[in-house]
Amino acid sequence: MRARGDGEVETVRAHALFLMIGARPNTDWLPAEILCEDRGFIRTGVELADTPAWTIERTPLPLETSMPGVLAVGDVRDGSMNRVASAVGEGSIAVRLVHDLFAIDRPGRTE
Repeated sequence: MRARGDGEVETVRAHALFLMIGARPNTDWLPAEILCEDRGFIRTGVELADTPAWTIERTPLPLETSMPGVLAVGDVRDGSMNRVASAVGEGSIAVRLVHDLFAIDRPGRTE
C-alpha cells in the first residue's frame, strides 16, 4: 500500500481487499449556475431554496440542482450515499421527478 501523505510504500499481506476508487467529483466542467459545495459535490433539493442560487419561486424538487430543471444523482451529488445501488435508486427517482417537472413547468400552463 502507498501512504497518501508521504508516498511511502509498504507491502501488506491480506486475505481480502476493499478498494474505493476516487472520492472526488468531476464537476469542474459544469456551468457556474450549478451550485457545488467547496469540494465540488453538487448541491441539490430543498436546501437550495434559501440560497441566492435558487432564482425561481417554487421549492426545488429533491435531486434538482440550482439550475431549475436540471437533476443530479449518484456520487456527484452532495449528501449521496456514494454506492452504486443508491445511484441506481436515485436515477429511478429522477425519472419520476422529470415527469413532475413537465407537469410543473409545462409551457402554456394556465394555473
